[in-house]
Amino acid sequence: MNSDDAVNYAPVALFVYDRPDHLRRTVESLLGDDLAIGTDLFIFSDAPKRRENLNAVSEVRKYISQLTGFRSIKIILRDQNYGLARSIADGVTSIVNEYETVIVLEDDLLIRSGFLYFMNSALEKYESESRAYQISGYMYPGNYAAASEAFFLPMTSCWGWATWKRAWNSFNLNLDGFDELKKDANLSNKFNLQGSYDYIGMAEQQKAGKISSWGICWYYNVFMKDGLVLYPRSSFVQNIGVDSSGTHGGGHSTLQNELPKTKRFIDNIQFPINVSVDWSAFNEVVRILNIMAKKRHRNLFFMFISRLYKSVGFKSSI
Repeated sequence: MNSDDAVNYAPVALFVYDRPDHLRRTVESLLGDDLAIGTDLFIFSDAPKRRENLNAVSEVRKYISQLTGFRSIKIILRDQNYGLARSIADGVTSIVNEYETVIVLEDDLLIRSGFLYFMNSALEKYESESRAYQISGYMYPGNYAAASEAFFLPMTSCWGWATWKRAWNSFNLNLDGFDELKKDANLSNKFNLQGSYDYIGMAEQQKAGKISSWGICWYYNVFMKDGLVLYPRSSFVQNIGVDSSGTHGGGHSTLQNELPKTKRFIDNIQFPINVSVDWSAFNEVVRILNIMAKKRHRNLFFMFISRLYKSVGFKSSI
């Protein structure tokens, strides 16, 4: 990719709601990327769902109205509350229909310098590869010393990502055919990443209307198409929404690493030639997710015991 050719930079879609402090940190990190000045930024600002959200949404909208530092800035102010799933679905669709590609961020993500170069380079390289469905800026913590600078995995990411119109065209929120997948033990295990994460449970909650997650629908669509996602060996993204300030932000703090303070200069990245799964990297991700699941189950067990003790009048030292 020619780093001077700003015409080829994919637009960034930034989805914001009612977290002005998180948003400021997100924008400051994005402005710290050398390619920000040549990037078109589209900001989708959702309307308040309740009266108590009104002041925070107003503060967010005042902040974004004064932003500079990008090639162009277009602000889309929703006049009704879309919610995250509808907002992402509508916003991403509108951008790829006009520009063919999009880089997606939410208002609780920090990025490090080199993020935009990595995303744009990968979008250009795999534009015509039908099995490549997404580029992820995030990477799970773990030991990937044996892996390449970038590799493909059979799983999507919600934390700083990019895609093409040809891939996004398969997206819908319906989860058509999910019941058949659930009945197939082998497919269910594969969908759950060898049992390391309960995506089946998430999909069931989505179908029952208990959650509103575009992410599980996107993963399902990519999975059913046998699509793959390109990941960097070292993460360009940190989620700071794991403080439970977001809609689905809690429970993922163990998957976040602090980003280095120094700039990361990258050029001529050695991307994989073949669009195929790096199984050594995949197995490391499964190992990390299994460790996280064990910690979560242990914490839930301790919480249950502590509440049980309190309910019967015992003092617990747990």
